[in-house]
Amino acid sequence: MKSVTKTGGQLIVEALKANGVKRISCVPGESYLAVLDALYESGIGVLVCRQEGGAAMMADSWGRLTGEPGICMVTRGPGATNASAGLHVARQDSIPMILFVGQVARDMREREAFQEVEYRRAFTEFAKWVGEIDDARRIPEFVTRAFAVATSGRPGPVVLTLPEDMLVEEVEAPEAQPYTRIESHPGKSQIAAFERALKEARRPMFIVGGTRWSEEAHRDFADFAARFRVPVGCSFRRQMLFDHLHPSYAGDVGIGINPALAREIKEADLLVLLGSRMSEMPSSSYTLIDIPYPKQKLVHIFPDPEELGRLYRPDLAICAAPAEFVAALKELEAPASPAWSERTGAMHESYLKWSKPPEDGPGPVKMGPIMTWIEENVPDDAIFTNGAGNYATWLHRFHRFRKYNTQSAPTSGSMGYGLPAAVAAKQLFPEREVVCFAGDGCFMMHGQEFITAVRYGLPIITVLVNNGIYGTIRMHQEREYPGRVSATDLINPDFVAYAQAFGGYGELVERTEDFGPAYLRARASGKPSIIEVRLDPEAITPTRTLTQIRNKT
Repeated sequence: MKSVTKTGGQLIVEALKANGVKRISCVPGESYLAVLDALYESGIGVLVCRQEGGAAMMADSWGRLTGEPGICMVTRGPGATNASAGLHVARQDSIPMILFVGQVARDMREREAFQEVEYRRAFTEFAKWVGEIDDARRIPEFVTRAFAVATSGRPGPVVLTLPEDMLVEEVEAPEAQPYTRIESHPGKSQIAAFERALKEARRPMFIVGGTRWSEEAHRDFADFAARFRVPVGCSFRRQMLFDHLHPSYAGDVGIGINPALAREIKEADLLVLLGSRMSEMPSSSYTLIDIPYPKQKLVHIFPDPEELGRLYRPDLAICAAPAEFVAALKELEAPASPAWSERTGAMHESYLKWSKPPEDGPGPVKMGPIMTWIEENVPDDAIFTNGAGNYATWLHRFHRFRKYNTQSAPTSGSMGYGLPAAVAAKQLFPEREVVCFAGDGCFMMHGQEFITAVRYGLPIITVLVNNGIYGTIRMHQEREYPGRVSATDLINPDFVAYAQAFGGYGELVERTEDFGPAYLRARASGKPSIIEVRLDPEAITPTRTLTQIRNKT
């Protein structure tokens, strides 16, 4: 095998190039200066961010939209702990990501040196693997392993720490080679058992979710659903996995699920979980499926054997990535007249009614008509991002996702995710419209990354729903402690002036009819934009006001 003589910093960059890395996000630090120097003429693009949490969320968004590990680099101590917010998102959302952390010199460890953290203890719950590279000669080994671990089984984040003295050592090491992707395929007997179970069913239900999908798998599964006329739901914040206007689409299996859909899931005689873990949010706090023995006959397809049987005992467990399982479905012959086809049609009609935005609501700005305008005027291939908050309900319930790779949103419910995710998405797909939905509280978590969009000329459009409160918490507060408002009021900056001060475009919307023209002007500006939508706090949900929640009416 060919060897090269380089510094540790150069070997890190060479290993990234060998594995096809084209971009990284970072906040610079003196602990990994040697890597920054090696990046100087590497051809790898560097997005310089303003806070490590935002940088890590950008890497997560890249991993989410490509299936390849997003790469983030931060400095030790506070830099790494800031980045842990994005690391947690990637872990809970099963997103491939590699976080490189500068570390104290090897001869200073265990002294509580400047900004020292022992990451193998600190980050075990946040990552699939945490490694520290003590010997620069082993960099190709560690980096290759990091890519393999991040993408295999249930994908997730990996942390590699880099002692700063190791990075400046010049050593002879093997020339880096790309990692080998590990695929998991269903067996013929498992596909045959799945086919028998489906053809014996009278009330089947499919729920798609998770990662390790592809555009081809998205298309092929839609074809399978059309041939077999089975009802399909999408797990929480995985709506891009199925066309919402497909006649088989039954709705979003997430927070605030359509009660009719929840009932159908509970009454199904065959439940097929394809790529989904069905954790707390999609399972309605573990009420849709009994633990450990579901009432429904359960087929669970997941790429990691440790997840199969972890919560729900399946009747048929198939350890396979969704894309590989879907590929095997092409060979199945559909029944001429499926017993469930009429039920599938009724479920789709129920979804269409459920996803029709309301036309009224408290205050001069009505989010329902705004969502209707978006549906009529934003391209089907636009990418929507968001963080967490009640504002996201308007997007998740009323936007009809049509195509693959049009959503970047955290199933972990992390606030502040939407803006950095939008920056990353626009950098990855500059030809597509990228729309960030944010609440006022959510936006301010990582609002400083708006300047990153300006710096790199990434004209994202942010729809900032400003109701002056931490809306979700206020909703729960009014339900549990009516009238006792504590710690949920907010004071906000002038978001239009904020956008302009950063070099972007900003407009304020205080009437429903002003939204469409404002959006078109933001699009035409060619700049990163903020459209501030002033929403009455009473409009806390599409169906109930704060007063109704407080008064339990």
